[in-house]
Amino acid sequence: MQHKARKFSARARIVTAAAALAVVGAGAAGAVSASADTPAAAPAAVKNRATTTSTHLTAEAATDAARAALKAAQQEGQRVTVAVVDRNGNTIVTLRGDGAGPQSYDSAIRKAYTAVSWNAPTSELAKRLDSAPTLKDIPGTLFLAGGAPVAYGNAPIAGIGVAGAPSGDLDEKFARAGVAAISNGR
Repeated sequence: MQHKARKFSARARIVTAAAALAVVGAGAAGAVSASADTPAAAPAAVKNRATTTSTHLTAEAATDAARAALKAAQQEGQRVTVAVVDRNGNTIVTLRGDGAGPQSYDSAIRKAYTAVSWNAPTSELAKRLDSAPTLKDIPGTLFLAGGAPVAYGNAPIAGIGVAGAPSGDLDEKFARAGVAAISNGR
């Protein structure tokens, strides 16, 4: 048994489609007007003293600093990794020089973090371990020479860490070259 579907005229199909669209449109308009009648909760306002503004090193400046530190190391034939972290210790940029040892990556980040955390070169901080040996137990820190802070208005805004040279003094020399590159506006 064959079932034959009724065929509607073009006019009937247009009228049916228009009616369906009108129903859908009315439902959407009702939903919009219902939500417009109910005011949204305003975001909570905070008092002026509840917020602060801080200065951050740009990614471009961090990259310039890292390149300058890496270049200084390469000019002396040293294979190092350079890391630049922001005020919160988050890595902005890391450059691993050709031939840098595998340990240098993590060490550079930790030196940069340590320098910005205390706003002091890590060589100075390493000396504090004599009187406060538990400082080295603070997670993420590395109390070896090679980290230099970047300050703006005496407040730390970044840290540069270098690792991989045969001595921490060399690492720190290269980190200071990175600081100098952005301090001089290069």
